Amino acid sequence: MLEELRREVCEANQELPRQGLVTMTSGNVSGRDPKTGLVAIKPSGVSFDDLTPDDIVIVDPAGKVVEGRLKPSVDTATHLVIFGGLAEVNSVIHTHSNYATAFAACGKPIPVYLTAMADELGGPIPCGAFARIGGEEIGRVVVETIGSSRACLLQNHGVFAVGPSVSAALKTAVMVEDLAKTTWLALQLGQPIPIPESEIRQLYDRYHTKYGQSG
Repeated sequence: MLEELRREVCEANQELPRQGLVTMTSGNVSGRDPKTGLVAIKPSGVSFDDLTPDDIVIVDPAGKVVEGRLKPSVDTATHLVIFGGLAEVNSVIHTHSNYATAFAACGKPIPVYLTAMADELGGPIPCGAFARIGGEEIGRVVVETIGSSRACLLQNHGVFAVGPSVSAALKTAVMVEDLAKTTWLALQLGQPIPIPESEIRQLYDRYHTKYGQSG
């Protein structure tokens, strides 16, 4: 069932430690099939190195296991609430990447100090309030906080990145950590200079209409 989506979700999960976004078994990637609404998600507590596409668990929108021999991630309820609240999202990635999570530990959003953030996200990375792990509460805070961005922080917790596809969400998760690191380094030198809102909008529009080979 959903072999291609399982493969994409497996490969994206394996990419998280390669990109330095997770340690041990923390963090997870899920992908939603728009046609059926079924969700493929990492199994709970399985090493990223050992993960195979067959290990990826398929659940329905209510969280019931449809296919898979392992237990789904303990964050499954969080992912499902995000999918339910953000109709355009087909992938959710959760990490505890160091620099971005440092901002989350302080309850601080990441302002737009860098053109790369304006290009990719079109605005700041917001930070939501503290929420208890293991249920739907975190998902509700993400939906309430993320706005038009594709990523947000959760106070004292970590990062959630979303996208219309697994590859898009993975790119966002990687970019969030890179942007957080550069912002942190800039803060060691002094007060970074914010990019004006009018420039942010122009940078975002240019990047999403002219960058790359499409068209």
